[in-house]
Amino acid sequence: MGSADTKENIMAIARLMVQANGYTALSFRDIAAAVGVKSSSVHYHFPTKGSLGAELARRYTQEMNDYLEQSLAESPDAAAFMDRYTNVFRAALANDNRMCMCGIMAAEHDELPPEVQQEVACFSEVNVLWLSRALALFRKEEPAARLQSHALAIYAAVEGAQLIARSRGDIAVYDHTIDAYRSNGLLP
Repeated sequence: MGSADTKENIMAIARLMVQANGYTALSFRDIAAAVGVKSSSVHYHFPTKGSLGAELARRYTQEMNDYLEQSLAESPDAAAFMDRYTNVFRAALANDNRMCMCGIMAAEHDELPPEVQQEVACFSEVNVLWLSRALALFRKEEPAARLQSHALAIYAAVEGAQLIARSRGDIAVYDHTIDAYRSNGLLP
């Protein structure tokens, strides 16, 4: 296995571990065992847990940004965009009752090194930006500050719906909550 393959395998295993158990439970020893390498190999690619966490969050944010870019390009319809948006969070739950990686890391904010905190904050900013853009599609006269406020409420609500559904081990809770957001006007 080449160095690039090892790094990608480390990233994949670490991401699953964080989504399942949070950043604080992340262990280089456990990652190494799962990848089939020595712990020193994990340290070779990521000298510190903070460097690994920051790279995980950075990549996760970029993947979300790319997905949102594609989603908005596919259909400039706000409701269709919101469906695709909420389905991303649903997919994590459908994958072994996992969480949005940056959402679970945000819950551990005080335990995160500064470089990880910064990358997790970027994830939130990317979400609010894209949600604001989607809302602007059908609320063209709405002031930017109101759109951003509404976007932040949507982001917080979707992350919260995922958290509650996970705590109950029931994806139907997520689905019902998203439907309630829609019927009460939070989501288009």
